[in-house]
Amino acid sequence: MNDKCKVVLSSVLVSQEESKYERGLIENAGFEFLFVPNENEEQFKKEIVDCDAVITADKKIPAEYIEMMNKCKVIARQGIGYDSIELVRSKEKGIAVCNIPDYSIQEVSDHTMALVLALMRHIKDYDRHTRSGIWDIKSIHTVDGYPAMRRFSTQTLGIFGFGKIAKLVAKKARGFGFRIIATDPYVSQKEADEYGVELVDFDTVLRESDIMTINMPLTAETKHKFNLETFKKMKKTAAVVNTGRGPLIKEDDLYVALKERIISAAAIDVTEEEPLPKDHKLFELNNLIVTPHAAFYTSDSYEEMRRRACEEVIRVLNGEEPENRVNK
Repeated sequence: MNDKCKVVLSSVLVSQEESKYERGLIENAGFEFLFVPNENEEQFKKEIVDCDAVITADKKIPAEYIEMMNKCKVIARQGIGYDSIELVRSKEKGIAVCNIPDYSIQEVSDHTMALVLALMRHIKDYDRHTRSGIWDIKSIHTVDGYPAMRRFSTQTLGIFGFGKIAKLVAKKARGFGFRIIATDPYVSQKEADEYGVELVDFDTVLRESDIMTINMPLTAETKHKFNLETFKKMKKTAAVVNTGRGPLIKEDDLYVALKERIISAAAIDVTEEEPLPKDHKLFELNNLIVTPHAAFYTSDSYEEMRRRACEEVIRVLNGEEPENRVNK
């Protein structure tokens, strides 16, 4: 074991005070630990030159940074997505990039369903109305112009992507009586049958969904998959929920679609820019719910995420294979 290995933590999810947890795990394993504030990009660039491992969340690590990493053996991502890290060059340099693919699938699927229910039962709108003195069950129609509220058993829930989180969304949605359809080119109908889900093509899921959840990873192919053209293919009464990645939706087009009621409503936990500026035009819209990339969060998942990222680093620095390498 090399007790001189340096591990750098720079994460939007962990403060310096909180990083005592990671420090304990890393130092107990015999390695040096260094915390770098997430916003201090210059210090981060300086420290990665001679570090042996990096732990981070959504920090962008482009090819330029990978080139600077002369000793690094592993980059551990505190989370599921890894689109912020340059995978090809890191592989070429022998740097293992790891994620935690399943630590928060219950939380994200719960949050997805919470947003589905909040939209379909107009929780935010009723709260806003009653606080302003409007005590009227029909205010969602007379004030906000929403279409008729329907029983869930009459509605179709569409899912874009059918991975681990989407499967749990389907399982939970079935309990409410939704008809469920999904689109995913990498999943068979036999697999979908286990969850009572009908696989259809993308245009069909757009056309038939009363509410749609986005649970697909971000790739070059899926970036801005939801844009003005796709919104126009949906029902005017339809709503969209995104707990996947922000750039799956083209936000300027979402604004237009909601402002002009091309679709009825939306709820997003992820945005193209995070945090979303407080004066962003999306906040003008009453038919939009925004949460701060919180779908993954419970105290349980937060601890598990941080622990498992450290464990991946410790494995690699001890000469072992990581459990979840994404750039094999």
